[in-house]
Amino acid sequence: MPGPSHLFNVAALRGVEARATSALGDGFELMRRAGQAAWRELLQAWPQAQRIVVVCGPGNNGGDGYVLARHALMAGRQVEVFRLAEHAPRSELAMHACRDYEAAFGRVQSFEGHLPVADVVVDALFGIGLARAPDAQGNALIEAINRHEAPVFALDVPSGVDSDRGSVPGNAVFATRTLEFIAHKMGLHTGAALDHCGHTALASLDLAPGLVADTPAGAMLLRGDDLARWLHPRRRDSHKGANGRVLCVGGDFGGGGAILLCAQAALRCGAGLVDVATRKEHVPALLARTPEALAHAIDDEHGFDALAQRADVIAIGPGLGQEDWGRALHARCLASRKPLVLDADALNLVAISRQRLPADAVITPHPGEAARLLDSSTTQVQADRFGAARDLALRYRCTVVLKGAGTIVASSDRLPCVIDAGNPGMATGGMGDVLTGTIAALRAQGLEAFDAAGAGALLHALAGDAAAEDGERGLLPSDLMPWLRRWANPGART
Repeated sequence: MPGPSHLFNVAALRGVEARATSALGDGFELMRRAGQAAWRELLQAWPQAQRIVVVCGPGNNGGDGYVLARHALMAGRQVEVFRLAEHAPRSELAMHACRDYEAAFGRVQSFEGHLPVADVVVDALFGIGLARAPDAQGNALIEAINRHEAPVFALDVPSGVDSDRGSVPGNAVFATRTLEFIAHKMGLHTGAALDHCGHTALASLDLAPGLVADTPAGAMLLRGDDLARWLHPRRRDSHKGANGRVLCVGGDFGGGGAILLCAQAALRCGAGLVDVATRKEHVPALLARTPEALAHAIDDEHGFDALAQRADVIAIGPGLGQEDWGRALHARCLASRKPLVLDADALNLVAISRQRLPADAVITPHPGEAARLLDSSTTQVQADRFGAARDLALRYRCTVVLKGAGTIVASSDRLPCVIDAGNPGMATGGMGDVLTGTIAALRAQGLEAFDAAGAGALLHALAGDAAAEDGERGLLPSDLMPWLRRWANPGART
C-alpha cells in the first residue's frame, strides 16, 4: 500500500485540517477536494457503476458525501442520497455541500428502513468523529448498509470504527474499500478495524507537504521495504561468532515442538549459533529435525548458568510450562542479566510473580497474555491496543510486541510501530514460537531491543504472507522457515 508511513490520531488530524483551511483561505476547499478525490477513487474502483447510493451523516463526513454525489450526478449517474430524518447537515460546510448537490437537482431522502438497489453504496455517515457505539437509528442504517449486496465505499473511515483505537464499540460498516483523507489514521491499521476497512487507499488532497510532515505522528506503519533499514548484507569476513549466539529455553514435557520451532526460526534468521536448553526426552527429536542446533538436556537449573553466560540473547517461553522445571529456568534467565525475549509461559510466570524485567527485554504477548500482565481482560486490551501496548511498556519497562491483527511494537521512549503485514492463517499454535526465535536472532546480530522487535515482527509477518500464497487455512508455523530466510536477505530476493 503506497503512501506515507506515519499514522495520526484524530486530534492531530483536526489540527492539520485547521491549518490547511487557513492556508487555503476557503473553508469549503478542503471538502471540495475530499469529495472530488472520493469520486475519482470510485470511478477507478467501479468504472461501470451507474446506480450510486450515498448515505450522508450530519457532519463534515456527510459533506464529503454530498460533494461526491454532486460529481456523480453531473457525470450522468443515477444518484440517491439518504440520511436519517434528524441528520440534516449541521456544520456550515456540510450545509454548503448539500445546497450545491440540491442545486444540481439532487434529491435527499430520509432513510425508512431499507436502501434501494445500487452498484455501489457510499458510506459518508459518521467519519473520524465517532468514538462510541452508534445510537439505535444509526445502528439501523449501518445494518442496512451491511445487508446491501453492492460493494461499500467508505469515506475516510468506515462508520462505527474508532479511528484512534481501531476498536468497534458497537455496530460498524463493513467496507469493501476505504479512502482515507489527508493522512493515515492510527486505528484503521490494527485490531477489529482491519475487518471493516477492506482495501485502503490515501488521498492527500494536494496539501502542502509541511502541513502533515510538521505534525507529530502517533505511530509508524512498517512495510516490507522497511526491512532493508536493518538487514544489511554481511561482510565477506563474517564468522559465526560475529552473528550472535541465541539460547532457546523451553520444551517441558509435551512442549518439545515449541522450542524446536523457536530454534529453527533463530537459525533461519541468521543467528550464528543456537543453543537449546530443554528436557532430555526432546533432544533426539530436536537433533533429528535440526542438527544445526546445539541441544542440551537440562533436567533442573543446575548446569544452566554456564549456557546462559555464553549466550548473547536468551529466548524463553516456548513450551516452558509453569511447573517447577519451567519456574526454575525462568528464575535463572531473569537472574542472568542477559538480553531476553519472553513469550508464552515466560510471560504467564511474569504475570504471576510480577518480577522485574531487564530494561532491554522484549515481551511478545498475545491479547490474552497482555490482559494477564495488565490485570485486565482481553476485551479491554482489544478495545485500545495502542493503550495496552503503551501500558505494558511502562509497567514492565521493556519493549512490547502486542501480537494480533496489526501487531503493535511499543516502548516507553520510541514512537510505536504497526506491522502492515500478516494474515489470518497465522492464527495457529506455534506462530508465536517462531516470532520469538526471529526476534532473538536479530537481537543477537546487533539490533537494539526496539529495532529487533520491529524488524522481527515485520519479517515474521512477511514470511507468513509469502507462505500463505498457497492458502491461509492450514498454514503451519514450519511453512514460514524458507520464507524467513528469503525475507531476512532483502538484497537477495527476486
